[in-house]
Amino acid sequence: MKLAISGKGGVGKTTLSALLAQYFADQGKDVLAVDADPSPCLAGALGLPAELREKLSPIAEMDQLIEERTGAKPGTTGGFFTINPRVDDIPDRFSVKYRDVRLLEMGSVDLGGSGCICPESAMLKTLFTHLLFRDDEVLIIDMYAGVEHLGRATVDFVDAMIVVVEPTQRSLGTAAQIKSLSKDIGLNRLWLVGNKIRTEEEIEFLQANSPGLPLLGTLPMDLGVLDADRIGVAVYDHVPALKGSAEMIAAKLLEPYPKEFIQE
Repeated sequence: MKLAISGKGGVGKTTLSALLAQYFADQGKDVLAVDADPSPCLAGALGLPAELREKLSPIAEMDQLIEERTGAKPGTTGGFFTINPRVDDIPDRFSVKYRDVRLLEMGSVDLGGSGCICPESAMLKTLFTHLLFRDDEVLIIDMYAGVEHLGRATVDFVDAMIVVVEPTQRSLGTAAQIKSLSKDIGLNRLWLVGNKIRTEEEIEFLQANSPGLPLLGTLPMDLGVLDADRIGVAVYDHVPALKGSAEMIAAKLLEPYPKEFIQE
């Protein structure tokens, strides 16, 4: 199972990524969690202790490695460099493992949205493609609100994209944009997950105003998420209500995708 998790900033996609990663790991699955957000926070949501966080380095910031693999210094433009550098050793070499979840941080770099052609971009694009071809049982990619990571050559390897939303018009507007961008590259299996839900009326609001995406499940509003972040523990352990909701979402992911929602 390969899942890309996207959504408007602050909606809780990192929380959902952490919940699903730990759930599948607890089920005995081989889980690789990839933080592809420009502001990586997945380590905190997974509750990684400080000594492991210190071992994590975003790939985009490894100047020596990038120069070694591409033949050009990061930050340079023009000249020649390898656009498909070797990356097969990177996931195992630079990830850290905690409670059976392996975590890799990609780091922030322009990944094709504005035409950047640079060694860092080439490195991450190649790495991203390689991740989709690996045989990990579960790959969870915590993305930002876009699909630039997903090219036509790799889209068939993503089982689904989960778009996390809050029960607001603005959040659903971002979901509609992500749906449109996904259709452009051929990704036709998208789910909606509602976060910070307080009432049944908010669930009904999401169902009534969804941009044509099936509602996979919801996560309740719970201030325990903030407490978990403050004290540095995994939200999966600290907020039982979210753990229970994540279990139901994971179970539904294993069911066939509703045919009526497949984008043509």
